[in-house]
Amino acid sequence: MAHHPQDHDYVPAMGKDRLLPFYDLCTWLLGVGRIHRRLVELAAIEPGQRVLEIGCGPGGLVIRVQRTHPDAEVVGLDPDPLALAKARRKAARAGLTVRFDQGKAGDLPYPDESFDRVLSSFMLHHLDGEEKRRAMAEVRRVLRPGGQLHVVDVAGHHHGRFAHKMQRSELLRDNAGDGIPDLVREAGFTDVRTGERGRLHTTFYRATR
Repeated sequence: MAHHPQDHDYVPAMGKDRLLPFYDLCTWLLGVGRIHRRLVELAAIEPGQRVLEIGCGPGGLVIRVQRTHPDAEVVGLDPDPLALAKARRKAARAGLTVRFDQGKAGDLPYPDESFDRVLSSFMLHHLDGEEKRRAMAEVRRVLRPGGQLHVVDVAGHHHGRFAHKMQRSELLRDNAGDGIPDLVREAGFTDVRTGERGRLHTTFYRATR
């Protein structure tokens, strides 16, 4: 695994712990909220369903899910205790009952077939190839039959300067082209779909357990 700042065995939400206070401002300026809103729409969450976000960071997406679907049971997982503390404070201020757990996508602390939806937003490109494969195997394990994985990330087919940038980036290279749908199929998912492209060179994906 690559060496990360401050000897973490994960990539902090903003790359470095000291930048975490600027996370919400940066995501707002980049329009990430609109991307999250679309991901929630595409996930088509139903009342009573259990929803997990892997790599939830400071909680922007899971808090949006809980606001939009108050009858769903929503869980956010992240390895970063500082990001989770920030997420818990935000959820408490909003009066929301999101559950936050510390852990990694490649070793999910949940029983088999315990979720209806798993969401991933701008997280997969933080993992190396082996970590991605472990994460997808774990996601498939915790999804119920018929459950869905919904992903948005800097990924997909791009041209010109940005395509070259993706190929040069250790973090983004695996996401280029059909990297994510190939990864998901390899984990045993079916009905793998590449959806629309969004802001920030993102692509949306869906797959069924």
